[in-house]
Parts: sequence; C-alpha cells; structure tokens
Amino acid sequence: MNDEIAEQQAEITRLLLHHVNAPFTSTHCIRGILPAPARSEAIRVVVGEASAYTPDELVVYEIPLHWAKEPATAEDITGILRTLATGTRIYSSERISQVMGMTLIHVDPSTLNAPGPTTDDRALRILRCFAQPYTEEKPSPLLRGFCLLNRERLRLYLNAEMAPEAIAVDVRPSHATPALLASLPSLLDEEQYRTADDSDPHCTHVVDLTDW
Repeated sequence: MNDEIAEQQAEITRLLLHHVNAPFTSTHCIRGILPAPARSEAIRVVVGEASAYTPDELVVYEIPLHWAKEPATAEDITGILRTLATGTRIYSSERISQVMGMTLIHVDPSTLNAPGPTTDDRALRILRCFAQPYTEEKPSPLLRGFCLLNRERLRLYLNAEMAPEAIAVDVRPSHATPALLASLPSLLDEEQYRTADDSDPHCTHVVDLTDW
C-alpha cells in the first residue's frame, strides 16, 4: 500500500508541476506538493499568489487520494484547488492546523462543488500524450513532492525505498547545475550533507545540497 501511495503522489506531482509558474486561477500558483506523513492516503498542496514565497503567504490544503471509491487524479485536484482559491470559506477549527509555519486545511472533497476540467486542461492532456508519453520505467529516485521554501531554496521529496517517509533534498534553483542534478542520486547517502528539520513532518531527514 505504501508503494501505491508513493506512486500516486508522484504521478499527481508530475502532472501539476506546470502550475508552479502557470496559475491555476488568475492569481494563484502551486508553491509545493507535500507527501502527507505517516503513510496517510493524502497529498498536501501548497498554494499562494504568484509573488508568494514565505510561509505566512501560503496555505496548505490536505486532499485525500481517494473519495467516492475512486482514486484522485491531477485534474480532480486542480478542480478542487480552483474552488478553494475562489471566494470566502469558513472552516471548523478541527480542520485547521499548522505545518512548517503555514496554515494547513484538511479538505473534505464531498462538501465541494468542484468544476470539471477546462478546455485548456483537456488540451494539455492531449499534448502530453505526444510530448510526455507514459513509460513503465519509473524515474529513480522518484519525485513524490516539492516545496519552494523561499526564492533560493527548493526542497525535493524523493522516494526512500527503505523508509516510510520520503527523503528531502534542498537545492538552490540558481545553482542547480546539470552536474549537481546528475550527481544527486549518489549524494543521498553522503553523511556530510545530512541534516534534520524538526518542522518538516514529510520526510525522514534532509540532504542539504544548497552549497554543493
């Protein structure tokens, strides 16, 4: 079950990456996708305006990976995010908490009237069939999520086969050279880069490559 959760999180992450710089509403972008901790069958999407990079400007929505007995798709998640990001909503106190300095809201999709995919969503699905065809060979390590912690720190959540949670890897977008990206899988086990982040429940530990 844990492998299935990791693969579904990774697939949703892959299909929503373009919303890092392509708003899913007129003003809101995705600033992170976090694998929910403790093997939860959920995914956490970090949302903010295009100029937002600090925790106080961001909101995390925890969305189940299944509802109505069906697995959630990237298009389902996008529709939910569009609904949540427009208008004013009131949440009960048990649905609101904090994580990594951000407001965390636990979403019940059954209470929402989320829109279906737009024409552009459907066009993107067609284009991906040819530009990004599906392959049974999975990337290694598998990207389960990411988070822009600030303008110069991008956290990658990579699948850890021997651990229940992902391993986090911090890189600087402006210094992420092809050499670093090519070497990254072999650097995951290097003790000299290993550190802890007690504020982040989504990973076993952090590999800090910001100065590599």
